[in-house]
Amino acid sequence: MDRNTIFGGNPLGVILRLAVLSIVVGIVLSALGITPRNFLYHIDLIVRRIYDMGFGAIEWILGYMAVGAMVVVPIWLIARVMGFGRRADDGPR
Repeated sequence: MDRNTIFGGNPLGVILRLAVLSIVVGIVLSALGITPRNFLYHIDLIVRRIYDMGFGAIEWILGYMAVGAMVVVPIWLIARVMGFGRRADDGPR
């Protein structure tokens, strides 16, 4: 294999581009208040917030489902009891 194919170009040029890009990203992260010391803390915080948001959505859906079931299930039950004497092969009368 050629060095240019392994590094994606001239190795010295690639190292120089990576160094400049690292400095730019470091400045941006520093402006956001993210340092190497608290980087893992921020990652953990993001994962926890996404986790909590997911279960919050499930709790929201279950709450609305319970309220809807208070109306839907009794109506369904009454409809089943009222139609209990009919068979599936009975046509319209």
